[in-house]
Amino acid sequence: MRRIAWSDDGRTIYASAEAIGQGPLLTFDVARGTERALVNQGTVSGFDVRGDIVAYVADSLTGPGQLYLREGAGAPVALTTIGKDLFAAAPLAPAEQFEFAGWNGETVHGYVVKPQGFVTGRKYPVAFLIHGGPHGSFGNTWSYRWNPQLWASMGYAVVMIDFHGSSGYGEGFGRSILNHWGDRPLEDLQKGWAAAQKKYAFLDGDRACALGASYGGYMMNWIAGQWPDRFKCLVQHDGVFDARAMAYETEELWFDEWEHGGKAYYEDPAAFEKWNPVNYVANWKTPMLVITGEKDFRIPYTQGLASFTALQRKGIPSKLLVFPDENHWVLKPKNSIQWYDNVFSWMNRWMGPGAR
Repeated sequence: MRRIAWSDDGRTIYASAEAIGQGPLLTFDVARGTERALVNQGTVSGFDVRGDIVAYVADSLTGPGQLYLREGAGAPVALTTIGKDLFAAAPLAPAEQFEFAGWNGETVHGYVVKPQGFVTGRKYPVAFLIHGGPHGSFGNTWSYRWNPQLWASMGYAVVMIDFHGSSGYGEGFGRSILNHWGDRPLEDLQKGWAAAQKKYAFLDGDRACALGASYGGYMMNWIAGQWPDRFKCLVQHDGVFDARAMAYETEELWFDEWEHGGKAYYEDPAAFEKWNPVNYVANWKTPMLVITGEKDFRIPYTQGLASFTALQRKGIPSKLLVFPDENHWVLKPKNSIQWYDNVFSWMNRWMGPGAR
């Protein structure tokens, strides 16, 4: 649950949550124990209740947050139209959810976003976005960081997989990644990539770049060693490179230990080393853009410097982008522009016209 609120009469609980790639607004009848969705598509990021009036903000992969008002059983009324003129001039790309059998035969969900100006019969290069967390989701929501619409605007199709460990699919699904950072999620990503190509003929599997931050950045380093022949390039932002160093550097110590079995590195080094990207650098061959922030204490920027050193030492085409004034996220508008400029330039180098 993201937020809960009681109705004025105490008979109903309102709650926003994550659920199978959506962020619905739900009501729960306290006496009957029944559930009903007031909003079941997109993501409700905030709401308030006064009597039988509900005000909420909802967004989706195809539009930023707008304010809505719903009175009683009536239909919701949009009170804002943020970006209406901008999006009329540059229409946003459509998105579609799909599912497939992932690790252990269990259902896994993902999204595909078509490139803007999509033409039937053409094949498009792909941005394969991998979310962080790992208990997060690239679901039906809008973001000003890692927004798939920006890749779509550059002519890329986008594929995103909510692998085992992602939030919004039940506690068991989320916990399944504990002590399994490197196998179950990777299997989901591999099967999801294959399923997306089978379902969507416009995806050009031979022109794809994988990108991720935080756990997604870890997965870039892991893919470099475990799946080195799949992608034309990689973009790794604030990713774990060496689990041993990470265990002694991070300010988020409890989380790092919890994810690897609940013990400190010196108590159970095998749990950390089993999924440690640094142990497979010998397999690395894919060009990689490395991005990090010097104020990141969650996954310190030294992890990025180390992965860049490995790339340079091996003679693999690589680039390093360091933000001295950013932490685990790129939050400043000018830095965000620089971030996207570098990412798109890197991808175009390996997948654009005249790419090597």
